[in-house]
Amino acid sequence: VQLVESGGGLVQPGGSLRLSCATSGFTFDDYAMGWIRQNPGKAPEWVSDISWDGYITNYADSVKGRFTCSRDNARNTVYLQMNNLRPEDTAMYYCVTSISGTWAGPNRWGRGTQVTVS
Repeated sequence: VQLVESGGGLVQPGGSLRLSCATSGFTFDDYAMGWIRQNPGKAPEWVSDISWDGYITNYADSVKGRFTCSRDNARNTVYLQMNNLRPEDTAMYYCVTSISGTWAGPNRWGRGTQVTVS
């Protein structure tokens, strides 16, 4: 199983970034996917998840209305569009698989992509 995140970087407050997570090694459209972020010394924070078919998405209150999670099952890729970024969004963002077609917590993790809002 491989999860490879990309798209992070340094952005000014109010800016946008689009994270991508390219996957391989498993049947992508059998599983819900999610995004979790973490800062050093702090607990991971669930950000968003999306069902296997893309019809169900959920968001943390802190990002609702600003972030959009989507997936392309033909490309085995999940995305996180982040708009109106705030300094408190700064973190390492991890793409994760779940254990079923609807979100049931994280299972496998990618290596992460750093997002810095400053």
